[in-house]
Amino acid sequence: MYYQNPWMRAQPEWRAFSRNGQNILEVTGEGSVYVAPDRSIVTLGVNSENMNLTDAQQENNERTTKVIQSLISLGISKENIKTADYRIEMVYDYENGKQTLRGYRVVHLLQVLNDKIEQTGFIVDTAVKNGANTVTNIEFKVKNPQIYYSQALALALNDAQFKAVELTKEMGVTLNKVPFSIQELSQTSPIIPLQTAMFAKSEAATPIQPGKLKISASIQAKFSYF
Repeated sequence: MYYQNPWMRAQPEWRAFSRNGQNILEVTGEGSVYVAPDRSIVTLGVNSENMNLTDAQQENNERTTKVIQSLISLGISKENIKTADYRIEMVYDYENGKQTLRGYRVVHLLQVLNDKIEQTGFIVDTAVKNGANTVTNIEFKVKNPQIYYSQALALALNDAQFKAVELTKEMGVTLNKVPFSIQELSQTSPIIPLQTAMFAKSEAATPIQPGKLKISASIQAKFSYF
């Protein structure tokens, strides 16, 4: 985990004004924390097509059951495997402006919560080997984001104080370094999604790279000066 000083990225918005005889400096502060994720959520499943709807459903049910059992064999609990989407669609061919029914598509997507980040690629591989043929999303998260957000919030306050000091130096006035008002502006959700992909069975391992999550906070602080 490491920190980034947002002062180096961009100048903040600020304004100085007077209210009820008090001189006020309003500054925006930003802070970011970069942290390695410790869990992943993989959305994958089975896409089946057949001219007969009953056959398409049966094939999909059998393959999905096999996928679920293979994930459970990895040590993933049933509570961490849930249906994210189930749908049946009519599939058409189009030729010379004419629409012809080609059959039916049954899609069953599973959402798999994984607390062993290094196992993410193996989960995808195992599911594909056992019948999954689509992965729609992979998200990386941390179990306790509020801990890191609090750190980012503290950095945002430090950033606002630093900027206020520098600005009042340029203005030639004296700053009260303790802000009398702090407003939290935003929170960044620590998620990294991967794009949708279709998978064919392969012996090659899937090299999933979680990278680092950026958790950011921003505040608006008001200081008095004289």
